[in-house]
Amino acid sequence: MSDGARHPSDTAPDTRDTAPDTRDTAPPSGTASSDTAPSDHDLESWIADRRWYASKGSVPRLRTLSTADGTRLVLDEAPAAPAAPVLYQSPVTSGPDGAIADATTDRTWITALAARIDADPQSLRPIGTVTAARVLTGEQSNTSVICDTESGARVIIKVFRVLHHGDNPDVTTQLALSAAGSARVPQVYGALRGSWPDVGQGSGTATGHLAFAQEFLPGLEDAWRVALEEAHAGTPFGDRAEQLGVALADVHRTLAEALPSEPADEARRATAVATMHERLDTAAREAPAVAEHADAIRAVYATATATPWPDLQRIHGDLHLGQVLAAPEPRGWVFLDFEGEPLRPLAERSLPDVTLRDVAGMLRSFDYVAGALAHDAEPVDAAGWADEARVRFLDGYQRGTGTDIGAHRELLDAFELDKAVYEVVYETRNRPDWVGIPLAAVTRLVGRSAS
Repeated sequence: MSDGARHPSDTAPDTRDTAPDTRDTAPPSGTASSDTAPSDHDLESWIADRRWYASKGSVPRLRTLSTADGTRLVLDEAPAAPAAPVLYQSPVTSGPDGAIADATTDRTWITALAARIDADPQSLRPIGTVTAARVLTGEQSNTSVICDTESGARVIIKVFRVLHHGDNPDVTTQLALSAAGSARVPQVYGALRGSWPDVGQGSGTATGHLAFAQEFLPGLEDAWRVALEEAHAGTPFGDRAEQLGVALADVHRTLAEALPSEPADEARRATAVATMHERLDTAAREAPAVAEHADAIRAVYATATATPWPDLQRIHGDLHLGQVLAAPEPRGWVFLDFEGEPLRPLAERSLPDVTLRDVAGMLRSFDYVAGALAHDAEPVDAAGWADEARVRFLDGYQRGTGTDIGAHRELLDAFELDKAVYEVVYETRNRPDWVGIPLAAVTRLVGRSAS
């Protein structure tokens, strides 16, 4: 069975313990704020080798902007225009041999970070004393540290590496859900904000999230892995798909109550549909098979534009099976990584959106389960399995929301079609032999609209 076939927008969930770093409780002798902290020049060669360094292939040119909040923020001015300089959170220590070491491997620093999170006014519950800590390996853009605590609880602290002005939607969304008592996300402890000089801001100062702490859920499989295994075995997934739909409805309902919503006015609708057309233009240039359907796709978008839209609210924004964990009952499905669509600017990811975007993302993910199995060395036909899962998922979502999906079918089709068009571009660039998976969805969706 295929083991590495993931949905194109999938990222490895970071609340599970996967190959933890063996560096544990022995802190280096230095501290992140030590008088012997490395210079910006010394830090440049070190940071270039970090997995989370974004400008691969370039030579960093660093300038420290802040050493407040117990950390170190450095601006890399090396990226050439039109790329903007990148701000990194890069706390470091000096080891016994004087070598630079990442402060996230230092339990003393992590303990101090946990205390700063606990002291934040928005903290929901205390982490308390950290008794052991270890870094998770494999992450590309952040650093997650698993902490054992004096209370016996296990907490995962995510240290954000690339910083931006404004709220991180992963933090604010999960804070809102956890504060409302939802068990559909890992229980949140709190978060830490920081500030730094920024001449681009009217006040001359930017602010953003530095770290985020939540419940650690070890040993849980994600819904992609569960679905792939059950589809391969021919095990019916209908009941679990329906429960997933109910769980997503619960998340959406809680977010609508906890965070602001707004009407989908003409300007917002026009902006959303314009983005769909831009994606279609890109796909038509790169994939002739999409170009053949371009007029029919635009017709679906036009119909969706003219239909009534539900109110806009906070959503997940990048939902698929890899973003959900299968926890034992009675808890059930737990949702992760509310960072929104990765290609959108951070400021846009917190904007209210249509809940059907999340629904469409999950529908596409069920299709990808069948597509992945069809590409196994010993192919498995799971098309019927995926069809049932899609139907039952929608049944559960309708039951959970008390609404009729049929009343917004044209809009849901447009969002699912937009996602499939994105997938065509991804597969054309990365896995050309897989492009048939999203192309089949494009054909199906435009065909249903024309009938």
